[in-house]
Amino acid sequence: MYKKIILLCTVLNMSFLHSQSNTSYQEISAYPEMATEQTVLARLIESLGFRYYWATEDLRETDLNYQISEASRTTLETVKHIYDLSEIIKNAALNVPNGATIDDLSYTELRTKTLENLKLAESAILKLESLDEVVLNFGQSKISFWNLINGPITDAVWHCGQISSFRRASGNPINSKINFFSGKIRD
Repeated sequence: MYKKIILLCTVLNMSFLHSQSNTSYQEISAYPEMATEQTVLARLIESLGFRYYWATEDLRETDLNYQISEASRTTLETVKHIYDLSEIIKNAALNVPNGATIDDLSYTELRTKTLENLKLAESAILKLESLDEVVLNFGQSKISFWNLINGPITDAVWHCGQISSFRRASGNPINSKINFFSGKIRD
């Protein structure tokens, strides 16, 4: 009896978490009431989450293994790189030191954790008094939040574009109803 209840609770919890991760960045939220340094940076991270969500939605094994040349990353390696960048973004927003990232995650785990990292960073930034609290902490090196913008955030946006191109080349283009300008899905 208890085993059935525990199993049911586990399945329900996993379903809830799965539905949460799938809806994190399907569309961009409404505009904030006012533009502040926090809302602008949070919107930039949200826009990255939106692009990442759709670039990585429904990737197939063929897509994940695609690489443009022998010297380039596969799509899966690019997804892993974006995960690593999302860890840096999250850690900067939480003002915690960067540490080693996890190497043996599946595609689904990488995608889910990346979206969760971006959502956590976005939420944390909105609660800050000042962006001076956002620091890229690499042990002895403490780097200004400005480098977060021209470093990990825009690097991740760049790689989302690569994934979109790679999946088009492997025969699985992104949803044509996505409107990146409005951050919405056309009917």
